[in-house]
Amino acid sequence: MKSEPWAENPMRMGQAARTRRQAFGKTAWIAIWLLYLAGPVGEMLRPGTPLSEQIWGGLGLTLFVLSYFLLIFRHMWRTATRPLIYGLLAVMLGLSAGLSWALDASWLVLFIFTSVSSAVALPWKQSRWSIPLITAVLLAVGARYPQIHGYYLFAYGLPALGTGFMMVGVQYLIHTTTELRAARQEVARLAANDERLRLARDLHDLLGHSLSLITLKSELAGRMLPGRPEDAARQVADIEQVSRQALVDVREAVTGYRTPRLAVELAAARAALRTAGIVVTADPALEGEYRGLAADEEGALAWALREAATNVLRHSGAHRCELLLSEEWEADERRYLRLTVLDDGEGPPRAQHDGNGLSGLRERIGLAGGHLETGPAPRGRGFALRASVPLGAAARTGGAAPVPDSSSGPVTGPATDGPVPGPLAPSPRA
Repeated sequence: MKSEPWAENPMRMGQAARTRRQAFGKTAWIAIWLLYLAGPVGEMLRPGTPLSEQIWGGLGLTLFVLSYFLLIFRHMWRTATRPLIYGLLAVMLGLSAGLSWALDASWLVLFIFTSVSSAVALPWKQSRWSIPLITAVLLAVGARYPQIHGYYLFAYGLPALGTGFMMVGVQYLIHTTTELRAARQEVARLAANDERLRLARDLHDLLGHSLSLITLKSELAGRMLPGRPEDAARQVADIEQVSRQALVDVREAVTGYRTPRLAVELAAARAALRTAGIVVTADPALEGEYRGLAADEEGALAWALREAATNVLRHSGAHRCELLLSEEWEADERRYLRLTVLDDGEGPPRAQHDGNGLSGLRERIGLAGGHLETGPAPRGRGFALRASVPLGAAARTGGAAPVPDSSSGPVTGPATDGPVPGPLAPSPRA
């Protein structure tokens, strides 16, 4: 990643239009700024204006607008060559100066268009000099009209300088946002890759010894079979025992991955979300252990935490995420342990159906005797996921008091960083 991401500027404000609707929106946004040309156009068409000024003004304005659109739209779809950029900017600057000098002070507004075009078309190391230069030419041409000397300084000079540098900042902000989105996707991809590598490493450690022993005993049984069949049979029995134990070990390893713990997933969620620049507020209750919570129920809540955190990471565009844990009495007169994950991102998807991740999570929670709720966050912005599983006993290890209802808000104690036992595996929200 470059130290100055805007130094090599292809001037793609955001991203290139991928659909006709996006192209129309970009075109409309660029074209609306042409309303600022109403001043010189009105002055050109004012009754009494000489025909020669109308002709030269019309031709010059047409060439200026064509240069402006060619520069902007060529950059919108692909990177323009430097000679073309310099040539178009030179044409725009020359027309701005010539029309303003020859016709009327209202044509000074063309310098603002030239300054903005320079800001978005040139690298920062060049635009930081070109914008003041364009403003200086504006002031020099404006000196020809002493009757509006003080007025045009504020009406044209400051906007040319300020808007130019403002567009540089906007472009840098868009570039940074695009890089952040790409970084979030990369974090999710690396997390999934780390999960696969960890599983492969553990399986290698589990099976390496067993398979080596099976190979050795198989060779030994083959040698014993002609003259010592009874000893060969014992070796075959040992092979069967070792293979059965290896199968048990693999099942336990896979079960361990499929039934995660809340504490493990909390550490993974914190690490992944913080890496993506999302502020995480975790309820201290997530650090404890519930005696009345069976392994299947805890595994279901851990899967819910993993799925929710992955959705926040990949799809929400959130800046903050709250992780809450509370005990709830529901209509069936049973006590439930509820995990709530709130973010301040884009909110629920427009589609009314769940994606594969949420559908699978809903089934998993249902098998544990619980239920899953999704929808908008209570504050009206963001997404909320609530997973509830039945709780058999009230006591928690450590003797801590029951956790308050999630509606009372999170306990915003500091979440300490620690080793991450397992990263998140990405899955789509919708």
